[in-house]
Amino acid sequence: MAKWRDVKQNRGLEEKYNSKIKSPKSDLASLPSRLKAFLLDTFLITTPILYIVIYLIMGSGEEFSQNRAMGWGIIFFVHSILILIFWLKNGQTPGLKAYDIKLVDNLTKQRVSVIQVLVRYITTLFAVVSIFLLFTPFFNKDKKTFQDILSNTIIINDK
Repeated sequence: MAKWRDVKQNRGLEEKYNSKIKSPKSDLASLPSRLKAFLLDTFLITTPILYIVIYLIMGSGEEFSQNRAMGWGIIFFVHSILILIFWLKNGQTPGLKAYDIKLVDNLTKQRVSVIQVLVRYITTLFAVVSIFLLFTPFFNKDKKTFQDILSNTIIINDK
């Protein structure tokens, strides 16, 4: 008889439905894994580009120091092309893939568009240069970064 009373008053159904609904925060990748993926991408992608530009394209460290603007321009151009291709192709750079996380559209949870990728890359550079914007996830209840908010993308667990 008690079971009928629970069903009639919707007691058991609420718990059953609430346990099946996944919270959107559970899909969001943790901040430490996003940071580790970013650092891994820095070493796997940016460092080789840096050495290739300094020693193969520019010729030496002295040449690079005399033409820093041109050297860093080449580095940022090649880096941006590689990162944009990785993000557009499957939403993962090598660092994101190593930690089983993926870049997706915030609303549809599908692949990101070209505009979103461009906005995300530019805002990521801006956030890295300005120290204050790096702390955005700590003031945001959804733990979204500055580039997540402006590009309407998120990094989720890919399992």
